[in-house]
Amino acid sequence: MANIIEIAKATVTAYNNKNWNEMSDLLAADAVYDEKATSRRQEGSGQIIEALQGWAQAFPDSKGTFIREFVSNDTAILELVWKGVHTGPLQTPTGAIPASNKPIEVPACEVFRVEGGKVRSASHYFDMLTLLSQIGVTGAATPSKSAA
Repeated sequence: MANIIEIAKATVTAYNNKNWNEMSDLLAADAVYDEKATSRRQEGSGQIIEALQGWAQAFPDSKGTFIREFVSNDTAILELVWKGVHTGPLQTPTGAIPASNKPIEVPACEVFRVEGGKVRSASHYFDMLTLLSQIGVTGAATPSKSAA
């Protein structure tokens, strides 16, 4: 049986490859996905995959790159950077954002709880304002430099 980190990383790799069958095999049937930046909470592997397919529609070439990984008991934490180009409609609660053809590079952290060789839950943290700014939807404030 794969270890906790391998299972967590395999979900990102399955997304990178847009391999939804592999993703389904990695998720517990009643898994929960909590997407903090969008306030979406998906329950069940089918709903989770549907949400991920929405991201893949908006950013077909999107991939997560691993920066750091941590594990404790049944929990794996992955620090990632998501990169891709916005070439498809991005569905939001207020309607679709049309393709901007602009690249994104968004830092993220995902916390996985693994039980019985399957992902039971995943909490995904990323900066939605950075993503929206990069695709030209909103301007993000630039940090000011101040003398210490």
